[in-house]
Formats: sequence, C-alpha cells, structure tokens
Amino acid sequence: MPLSPLDIHNKEFSRAFRGYDEDEVDDFLERIIQDYEALIRQNKDLEEKLDQYAERLRHFTNIEDSLGKSIVVAQETAEEVKANARKEAQLILKEAEKNADRIISEALAKSRKIAMEIEEVRKHAAIFRARFRSLIQAQLEMLESGDWEKFDVDLSEQKLLSADLQKTE
Repeated sequence: MPLSPLDIHNKEFSRAFRGYDEDEVDDFLERIIQDYEALIRQNKDLEEKLDQYAERLRHFTNIEDSLGKSIVVAQETAEEVKANARKEAQLILKEAEKNADRIISEALAKSRKIAMEIEEVRKHAAIFRARFRSLIQAQLEMLESGDWEKFDVDLSEQKLLSADLQKTE
C-alpha cells in the first residue's frame, strides 16, 4: 500500500548516537510531504480529467454510433425511395402504353370509319354520275330526235295567241 503524506509526517526514526540531524531530516520530510501532496493532487486532477475525457469519449462514441445508424437508415430510406420511384415510373410507363394503345386503337377505328364513309361517298358519286350521265344522254337523245320541231311550232302558236289576247284587252 502506498505511503500517504500523513504516514510520512508521522514517521518516527529511532535515535542513534551518530545519527542524522533531526532538523534537517524534518525539513527534508516536510519538503517530501509537500511534493508528495502536490503529486497526489495532480494525480487526482489527472484522474478527474481522465474521467471527463472518458465520459466525453463515451458521448462522442454514442454520437458516432447514432450517426452510423442514421446513415444506415438514410441509405435504406434512399434505397426504398429509389425502389418506389422505379415502381412508380414503371406504372406510369404502363399507363402511358395503355393510353397510347387506346389512342392508336381509337385512331385506327376512326380511320376505318372515315375510309368506309369515303368509299360510301365514292359509291354515291358513281351512282350520281351514272344517273346524271343517263339523264344527259336522254336529254341529248331528245334534242336529236325530231320532236323539237313540233315544239317550235307549238311555241309560235302560243306567241300568236298571247298577242291576240293583248289586243283584245
């Protein structure tokens, strides 16, 4: 067990005939006691500082652990966000493809309907042309037939009758 300053102070030496000078020994012991007390205080201060530093080290170690865990959580969250973003992008893509397919289907249906309507209009136009052609041919045949001379005579008779009627009035 180490000596305490009190042990050094209370130490008594046996007396011998040719021994050391008591005053010198007491002075020297007093200096040893003061130095020893200073060393004990310094050691105690250092131990307190060591405890403080150990506490701070534990605190910083806890912070480091917390930061490490936070980083891991942040990385996991980032991965989840990425995965969710990928899933959402895939859903948006599928939805866009469905919409594109629907739009294309509708456009094809409309183009088929328009093509059918155009074909129908062409048929009606062909029928109209055929009927119009036959009407014109019938009219041409009528013009070329001799019935027009008779029509001219009938017109001149009508002119004479209308002139007579005007005179009588």
